[in-house]
Amino acid sequence: MTKILAFTSGPEDWQALLADPVKHWRKGYSARTLAHSWEAADGLPPEVAVALAGASDPVLEGIEPVLAIPEFKVPLPGGVRASQNDIFVLARSLAGPISIVVEGKVAESFGPRLGEWFATPSDGKKRRLSFLLKTLGLSARPEDGIRYQLLHRTASAILAGEQFRATAAVMLVHSFSQEMAGWEDYRAFTRLFGVEAQVGVVQKLGDGSSIPLFGCWVVGDPAFLEA
Repeated sequence: MTKILAFTSGPEDWQALLADPVKHWRKGYSARTLAHSWEAADGLPPEVAVALAGASDPVLEGIEPVLAIPEFKVPLPGGVRASQNDIFVLARSLAGPISIVVEGKVAESFGPRLGEWFATPSDGKKRRLSFLLKTLGLSARPEDGIRYQLLHRTASAILAGEQFRATAAVMLVHSFSQEMAGWEDYRAFTRLFGVEAQVGVVQKLGDGSSIPLFGCWVVGDPAFLEA
């Protein structure tokens, strides 16, 4: 059975959950940095709490975390690999449950661009891409330069939200990069929804998803890069 939740006692408990516990657990890299940042917080890391508290949409008013699950997998059609999210946060607002997926970054990229991932368009990939676009409320295939990871991570927030009957979904990039690595890719992604991205601001991404969808990029405390 894969749905039994084990609580962590510290950042090291996150390591065993990684796809590659040796390669991905290094000082100054996102997995380790994110684990130390979130374990050190009383609830949400301060920069995340500030951004969510400043959200202007009433559906996010009074948001508080209920639980956080590292390396949370969301199955997707069209293949065997799920979308493995760095953290899933089940939160609540005055309006009801909120689904939040957190993607941690330092210098790592958001993976292959859509054109690279779809260079050999198998039936499975066609099915998955169609599903992702429908979930995100996008009517047309994005340009090849869009990062594929941003599509399935954001869709994961919606799918997890549907599972928990959430009133809204949030895809939050928690970046610890002092050079803002990946920022231009995130900006290109939010433009798919007609939104010009702003750091530390929760922004609504379109109106075509099953539940209200939001995106946010926050900058983490660089002290955790040395943890």
